[in-house]
Amino acid sequence: MAPTTDTIAAIATPPGRGGIGIVRVSGPAVPAVIAGIVGRTLEARRATLTAFRGGDGEMLDQGVALHFPAPHSYTGEPVLELQGHGGPAVLRLLLARCVALGARLAEPGEFTKRAFLNGKLDLAQAEGVADLIDAATATAARAAARSLSGAFSHEVRSLADALIELRMFTEATLDFPDEDIDFLRAAGAQEKLAAIRGELAQVAARARQGALLRDGLAVVLIGAPNVGKSSLLNRLAGDEVAIVTAIPGTTRDTVERDIEVGGIPLRVIDTAGLRVTDDPIETLGIERTWAAVAQADLALLIVDARDAAPPAAADAAILDALPAALPRIVVHNKIDLAGSSPGVEVRGEKDAPARRHVFLSAKTGAGIDLLQHEMLAQAGAHEDMEGAFLARQRHLVALAETEARLTVAADHLNTSPAALELFAEELRTAHAALSAITGEFTADDLLGAIFSRFCIGK
Repeated sequence: MAPTTDTIAAIATPPGRGGIGIVRVSGPAVPAVIAGIVGRTLEARRATLTAFRGGDGEMLDQGVALHFPAPHSYTGEPVLELQGHGGPAVLRLLLARCVALGARLAEPGEFTKRAFLNGKLDLAQAEGVADLIDAATATAARAAARSLSGAFSHEVRSLADALIELRMFTEATLDFPDEDIDFLRAAGAQEKLAAIRGELAQVAARARQGALLRDGLAVVLIGAPNVGKSSLLNRLAGDEVAIVTAIPGTTRDTVERDIEVGGIPLRVIDTAGLRVTDDPIETLGIERTWAAVAQADLALLIVDARDAAPPAAADAAILDALPAALPRIVVHNKIDLAGSSPGVEVRGEKDAPARRHVFLSAKTGAGIDLLQHEMLAQAGAHEDMEGAFLARQRHLVALAETEARLTVAADHLNTSPAALELFAEELRTAHAALSAITGEFTADDLLGAIFSRFCIGK
């Protein structure tokens, strides 16, 4: 990797006023920036209380300066951190002074991009930096920290090493076709491939859990008017988010609230009641209900627990109108009025697949814990998410591509005689897909897309 020729600078703390504000600088002009602002040599990795000087020697601020010489820094380049007072004006003055001394304004994520390009982090670890900053729950933060520490990368590299070993045996056999080598027996190819596929399945499962932690779920509440959708939203949110009245059609628009259940971030969306109406405003609300359904990961159909089973014709029509692939739970609300107890049932109505039915009271809270458990189960979340990696969609795509290539490779290996050339090619493609996760094989345009989503200063 060619050394960086320019120097970048940015305010590394959030906008607004605070007790401390940090300006970060990275690149070959750091010694000149130190000389111009601090005016003396800084001891490596030692906090130094000093005045920060402007171009005419005037004091801009007083704070702590930290110098990290290359390569022992976050980016692998010379890095300077100026930790002063957290006022927007003084931070802008410091940043302008750094630019005057040879730096340029950093792009979003450019410090971490340089850390990746200089071999301080692999791509999965670099993404873990942004995910840790953006984590919406404590569980997600711990998963992001595992990715940042290299746990996810270690699993991926372990798989890649096993693939390399299998490719080595395969290429050796192809290079010496005249040798009397029983490839399947000597290399144990089938056993090795089976072990790799088994380990890959476990990593992919943990990555899917991590993707759920990172992205969360969109849960839409649907049903006829006055069945308690807004009351359920308020109960799940633990706050009076939506207006609740006894008048059908009170909710005319979608109302959203972000909550956490079992460490999983959920965006719960209350919607207008579904019914035939001539009211143009209510009609618009119903259209927005179906728009929310189209974007949802899970639908909760709310019905009145006092209604007889199976669901009424109107409720059955709503279920039939849902997208076929959308998971759904039927929630029987108002058990306090029906005189029934909270519980969960699995019912298979005529000409319909078996569905989960949860009986609860949004008013009293009875059965809410059962609904939360079912929501996570429908989403594929496990009760213990502590081993998950905070994976992104591109990681899942790469793991799925690897799995698909290894499946085809197994088919080639099981043919008689074994199609070793095709087997070798599938192993190569699988290896490339897997290595894209950590950045060994990554296009420049993908790098640009990934780091552009980072915050400035990181």
